[in-house]
Amino acid sequence: MTDWVDLGLGSIGGALVSEALKLVIEEAKKYKSFKPLSKDLVSTMERLLPLTKKIDSMQNELDLGSGELKQLRETIEKARVLVLKFPSVRFYEKSNYTRKIVEINEDLAKFCDIDLQLLQYRNQLTLLGVAGNLVDKVDGLSKRMDGLMSVPVPVFRDLCSVPKLDKVVVGLDWPLMELKKRLLDDAVVNLVVSAPPGCGKTTLATQLCHDADVIGHFKHIFFNVVSSTPNFRVIVQNLLQHNGYAPHTFENDSQATVGLRKLLEELREDGPILLVLDDVWRGAESLLQKFRINLPDYKILVTSRFDFPSFGYNYRLKPLENEDAKALLIQWASRPHNTSQAEYEDLLQKILKRCNGFPIVIEVVGVSLKGRSLNTWKGQVESWSQGETILDSPSQPTVLECLQPSFIALEPNLKECFLDMGSFLEDQKIRASVIIDIWMELYGKNSSILCMKYLEDLASQNLLKLVPLGNETEDGFYNEFLVTQHDILRELAIRQSELEAILERKRLNLEIKEDTFPDWCLNAPRNTVVNASLLTISTDDLFSSNWVEIEFPKVEALVLNLSSPDYALPSFIAGMTKLKVLTITNHGFYPARLRNFSCLSLLPNLKRIRLEKVSVTLLDIPRLQLASLKKLSLVMCSFGEVFYDSEEIDVSKALPSLQEIDIDYCYDLYELPYWVSEVVSLKTLSITNCNKLTVLPEAIGNLSKLEVLRVSSCINLSELPETTDKLSNLRFLDISHCLGLRKLPLKIGKLQKLKKISMRKCWRCELPDSVRELEDLEVKCEEETRLVLWERLMPKMRNLRVHEEETEHNLNLLQMF
Repeated sequence: MTDWVDLGLGSIGGALVSEALKLVIEEAKKYKSFKPLSKDLVSTMERLLPLTKKIDSMQNELDLGSGELKQLRETIEKARVLVLKFPSVRFYEKSNYTRKIVEINEDLAKFCDIDLQLLQYRNQLTLLGVAGNLVDKVDGLSKRMDGLMSVPVPVFRDLCSVPKLDKVVVGLDWPLMELKKRLLDDAVVNLVVSAPPGCGKTTLATQLCHDADVIGHFKHIFFNVVSSTPNFRVIVQNLLQHNGYAPHTFENDSQATVGLRKLLEELREDGPILLVLDDVWRGAESLLQKFRINLPDYKILVTSRFDFPSFGYNYRLKPLENEDAKALLIQWASRPHNTSQAEYEDLLQKILKRCNGFPIVIEVVGVSLKGRSLNTWKGQVESWSQGETILDSPSQPTVLECLQPSFIALEPNLKECFLDMGSFLEDQKIRASVIIDIWMELYGKNSSILCMKYLEDLASQNLLKLVPLGNETEDGFYNEFLVTQHDILRELAIRQSELEAILERKRLNLEIKEDTFPDWCLNAPRNTVVNASLLTISTDDLFSSNWVEIEFPKVEALVLNLSSPDYALPSFIAGMTKLKVLTITNHGFYPARLRNFSCLSLLPNLKRIRLEKVSVTLLDIPRLQLASLKKLSLVMCSFGEVFYDSEEIDVSKALPSLQEIDIDYCYDLYELPYWVSEVVSLKTLSITNCNKLTVLPEAIGNLSKLEVLRVSSCINLSELPETTDKLSNLRFLDISHCLGLRKLPLKIGKLQKLKKISMRKCWRCELPDSVRELEDLEVKCEEETRLVLWERLMPKMRNLRVHEEETEHNLNLLQMF
């Protein structure tokens, strides 16, 4: 660095101000380690330079002393000393030097903006010979300005205070206890409270901040509402102003980050800090990372409709349990006059069923019924039974205002998926595979993994719930997940779909009670065409299958919900030439007998059929001659007797495209029909939870393209046929929980493409010697099977990997029934 003595200055006490300033500028520009702060300092000094040159010339001409520039000279001297030390600053000293740079920059800016301009004005007046009283007045003005600068500017400080609890909180005692435990855990730094809109996230966070233990632990608690349009700099400005600093505008996020860190370091000297960021929206991950400063005793609590798994521990707030929901409703809605206890209790339960534990819905409904007559209560319940929703009520816009932003925030593809959820029944527990089948065909997706991601994305935004049934998924097999959705969110999806005219809607729900069709069906002109691509038809147990003829030429996915023991498919299905997916679900207690099954015959584009809890003859399937059928799913179906030789059907021509057969919980399936072994195009055969299945056909060896064979939880299956060794393309075999299985095919070692075997609870099964010929094999089992069967083979088999997984008893299985 050029020495000040080389310039003949020694120090800047007697030097020209402009020359001293230029030297500091040149040296400050050389060092990048303190950018952007050093850059700001250079910018301020360059702005000051032309003014100091002018003052220098005036001072010399008038032979004025340098005392009037004493403050500026001292500030530049500080800058000189600081710049000289830049190369030797250690990393742990950087924050201290950063603070000094900011202070010098502020002093120079103040001099540039006020003091220097007053001094310049005085010198100009002196040159004009008007220095007398007027100069004294300017000096007086300068002193008054200095006085004003020293007076503290009033600062509004209540910007980040915790909101007051203005109502009695109901049902959050347990969540509060769990969340407080996590918050006070030293191992937890960041927490996220997530839930659907209107579940009480903000109320829970507010109550937590008012808790005595939390207040006793954290010296500083700040509460900031982030919302869907967050501004990092504004939040930091509010935090600084809340703590007594004058309002300040940051030019960029880097400056705001430095300011935030300085504030936190200063406050941390008093004690631990809790920062609450309320109502954080999807896409704010980068914002959260800016607040994530690595300091001891500093924690962040986030509330959001969305999950942020990478940020910290996620606590999902659930809707209220029935007793808490009831207490909240009673708090908001006083009991109507002249109502018996039994009648009052009945009305409460019907209202609570509709609200389904959502605090905001309970509050809105409760307020609307408070002080109203018994007739109003009954009328409200009756309106819901007639199909009206809470979202439709003009007097209750709050619920819609709360929910609507979650839908608007979705990406376009997820909006479509969310709207499709309104096509399923209220409170329905849906297998994930059902929805995935529809999306794959409706939106042309070739990957079930991608469609499963859509479900996970909606679940992460708390717009539906994914319930695992305990077993892991393999090879795109998603039967082990249930999908549920809160009724209010389903109503939101339906409401969005119903914004269009009935005949123009992309999604249409047709509800038929007894034999009564909606008016638009009965009054529609002849040859009326409906434009829906996703059609749901729901009938009750009194429906007699007396159909009205309607044309649905654009339907690609058809969902039939039935409850009657005897059901005839509508003949108009035969005209759905674009139909790709058909799902028939019986919600009655016993399997329903299906009639008019032949109307599906020859549908040119039908690719996926799913039948649940219906009675069919297995020969009915190949008779349909469905050239495009790719997947057949039979769940809880009854088949009666399986006939083998009753008629000859060329299955290769009848079902030339069939690649996947999924049979689950079919209790009267003793053996597979012969035609399954003749579907030479088959790639996946899945038979699960079929307790009466004892054997697989020897002809299964004909399935040369088969890649996945799953026969899990078939407890009476005693062996696999020896012809299994002909499945040359088999890569995955699942025999888990086949408790009666005693042996595998002797020549299983011939299956060189077999890379995965899942065999939990199969320790009684005998492994043939040829299993050693399998290379790069991955086995999944529990401890007992590993010890009994695979432990001795591990040193003898090339690249054998045995993953031990304990079987968990999952009560979620009970939700299926």
